[in-house]
Amino acid sequence: MTVVNKDESTKGIKQYHIGMVEGDVAEYVLLPGDPFRTDIIAQYLDDAELVAHKREHKTYTGFYKGVRVSVTSTGMGCPSTAIAAEELANIGAKVFIRLGSCAALQDEINIGDLVITTAAMKNEGTSKFYVPDNLPAVADIEVTSELIRVAKEMAKDKDKDYQVHWGLTSTDDSFYGESPEWIHKLIDLKLKNIEMEASALFTVCHRRGLKGATICAVAANHKRGENYWGKRNLPLEKGIEIETQVALEAIYRLEQGHNLL
Repeated sequence: MTVVNKDESTKGIKQYHIGMVEGDVAEYVLLPGDPFRTDIIAQYLDDAELVAHKREHKTYTGFYKGVRVSVTSTGMGCPSTAIAAEELANIGAKVFIRLGSCAALQDEINIGDLVITTAAMKNEGTSKFYVPDNLPAVADIEVTSELIRVAKEMAKDKDKDYQVHWGLTSTDDSFYGESPEWIHKLIDLKLKNIEMEASALFTVCHRRGLKGATICAVAANHKRGENYWGKRNLPLEKGIEIETQVALEAIYRLEQGHNLL
């Protein structure tokens, strides 16, 4: 009996969880959490086609200004995000940009603003399967710099009405396990925001030699006790539209070789 080697057994086949093969996705992939958000993001692509929808992973592939781009939903949390990133990498994806939502942890960050993660605190278990706990989860500097640059440029448009923030993020495993004491700790550590996927994405990309970045629209401010739970969150909806535009324009510039390090 031979013990399975998942690195070898998943190559050259239809991927088990995302249901796709090589050629189905672009080298650039946007990663929202919610499958329903893929429908919104796909509207920004030309000739977008629904490629697959299996479990929480829904994928469209199309073009933005002539650059082939895919969008795949990861579902919630690090385990499903790592699976999606691994399987997308197996079939040719090379640059991943998570388009998420988050809760702000500092007073100056408003609902509807954008937060771009430079590195993530690994308050989750998935990364431990890949690397020692003291190895940091860091975003790709080239992709992240382009996201910041584009977001700041777009923020000058008076119709946009948002601010851009960047810095350290907390990636947490348990949405409802975040007690007031825990949130105070993260605030005291000067972290910008909390979300649930970035550190796993950065870790998978690091191990595979790929590029990973994260941009989140702010859904709540935990320090100020502000949220829209149980109500429609219009600032968040607008923020998701803007972060999509930012990510796509950053991809276009990266492909054109603009401002590369």
